Amino acid sequence: MDPALVIRREQPADRAATRDLHDAAFGVPDGAEHAVETRIVDALRAAGDVLPGLTFVAELRGQIVGHVVCSRATMGEGPSVGLGPLGVHPERQGEGIGSALVAAVLVTADQQHEPSVVLLGDPGWYGHFGFEPAALHGVAAPRPWPQGHFQLKRLQAWHPRLAGPFRYARAFDLEP
Repeated sequence: MDPALVIRREQPADRAATRDLHDAAFGVPDGAEHAVETRIVDALRAAGDVLPGLTFVAELRGQIVGHVVCSRATMGEGPSVGLGPLGVHPERQGEGIGSALVAAVLVTADQQHEPSVVLLGDPGWYGHFGFEPAALHGVAAPRPWPQGHFQLKRLQAWHPRLAGPFRYARAFDLEP
């Protein structure tokens, strides 16, 4: 990883750059103005569901090369954290930037006494952070996704009584 890489909290001035980054990282479908992930980020911001203390950018020599958004979600009867979208500029993928962003979220969420972080993603990649299939801990996915892709990272404040049906912020209900 480049020693010039800085992980910091997202600032309002970063919005245009993070929108461009998600469009580049995920690709804009034919006939669309933005990537689905960009639209989700925009909708999360518009609804006030972004958790600013858990939303980070990766900056390299003044250029934003990575971005992770965390939003308020619910699990059972209580609050939860949904991680995603997570995007890294295509020219910088495979350099550890995504890993640095996920690590920043997990450390900070633990410090803020969040009980868990939940996401939908590749079990092989997220497993090295300690994410596990959410169903193993009594957390029901909001949709039928491929087995093991709906994952949970239990933090120090986790307790089994917190388990239950998981619900992302409404922005995740967007159609692709």
